Amino acid sequence: MSQSIQIDRRPEVQYLLRAADTCLILAQRLGEWCGHAPILEEDIALTNMALDLIGQARALLTHAGVVEGRGKDRTYDEDQLAFLRDERDFFNPTLVELPNVSTGGPSRPGDFARTVVRNAMVSTYLKLLWERLRDSSDAELAAIAAKALKEARYHQQHAADWVVRLGDGTPESHRRMQEALDALWPYVPELFEADEVDAAAEASGLGPSCAALREPWYAEMTEILSEARLSMPAEGKFRSTGKRGVHSEHMGYLLAEMQYLQRAYPGGAW
Repeated sequence: MSQSIQIDRRPEVQYLLRAADTCLILAQRLGEWCGHAPILEEDIALTNMALDLIGQARALLTHAGVVEGRGKDRTYDEDQLAFLRDERDFFNPTLVELPNVSTGGPSRPGDFARTVVRNAMVSTYLKLLWERLRDSSDAELAAIAAKALKEARYHQQHAADWVVRLGDGTPESHRRMQEALDALWPYVPELFEADEVDAAAEASGLGPSCAALREPWYAEMTEILSEARLSMPAEGKFRSTGKRGVHSEHMGYLLAEMQYLQRAYPGGAW
């Protein structure tokens, strides 16, 4: 079994990994829909979006490895950063690691309502992030953002279309969409909680503080939810902590599945 790698937790490294891990872990969740989506076209669409996110994660992880390795005699590549980090060294928000099934619901491949609501939330966040990262002082990050933005815009439109279609659909689809929104909403505030990592990125020009995305995100989500006739839940006191490396109970199971092959057969190639 391959041993875990130890990473440098400098703010600029964490900032890059937060974006990379958000894409990677959401892609892992979307990939679980392959062969299980409610219609064939959506099965393909969700899988393609997962592949887009993996492409974004690969670019970010490769760059994060270069930044993390500066001044050292080694550089971690994208595969090492994806498959050989421990749970506490992943910095994605908790929202993206939550399972596709509804809390307390029957055992099934996934809850489509939960998936499209989360996709709308995260794709809106990523779209706003990529827009601002195009002006990053880091030329490589700016180039990654310019390419990723085109994909994020499509992801947001696709998810928003489903949110409106189901939210403003039958009484049953409306009920399930509202339940999904209510279940996921407590994890939204973490997206916009700024800390010393954000402060350092903003000061250096690397990228925006996540707090700067809060107002435009709420504006765009309000428009989507209003058209879907869904009620935006009130913000509670609960705060998730995935961006600090303290995850939900679901993250360990996700990583065990995602990392198994590389850890069992280190350096395996095919």
